[in-house]
Amino acid sequence: MNLKNFIRSIPDYPKKGILFRDITTLIKDEHAFAETINLIVQRSKKYNFTKIAAVESRGFVFASAVSYILKKPFIMLRKKNKLPADVHSIDFELEYGTATIEVHKDSINKNDSVLIIDDLIATGGTAYAAAKLIEMSKGKVAAFIFVINLFDLGGSDGLIKKNYYVENLIDFPGH
Repeated sequence: MNLKNFIRSIPDYPKKGILFRDITTLIKDEHAFAETINLIVQRSKKYNFTKIAAVESRGFVFASAVSYILKKPFIMLRKKNKLPADVHSIDFELEYGTATIEVHKDSINKNDSVLIIDDLIATGGTAYAAAKLIEMSKGKVAAFIFVINLFDLGGSDGLIKKNYYVENLIDFPGH
């Protein structure tokens, strides 16, 4: 199955000059969604990890399903002020602005190795912030798995240069 056929491209969203890769068309097709989850599970098996994390919100769709199948705890990396208990917090740059993500301080322990799953990597700002948040929590990043890599925006290459393992299912240009 060619998963690329299930991704809708929307020009000038959320702002002019951005070509948005929409995963809603993939997840509304039960066969494409199942194939995506199966591929993530298959690729994850080469890594040793104790927990799975994802960044709000589209990453939750994929990571929670993989977490269920692999019977691994799922950690939510959320936008600022969305978690009720004590948090670690990190600010970062997006392709079109700035943001903050947080994790509960009791979600990740010193010996945890965390697989980070997300729908897409562009410039890598969100992914790198997620890694720093895991490390701030005394955990280790086992690897990243992305459904979509916008290869010409350099995010995957940047993570690899920082010695992280990176996998993706689909490559698209970002522009």
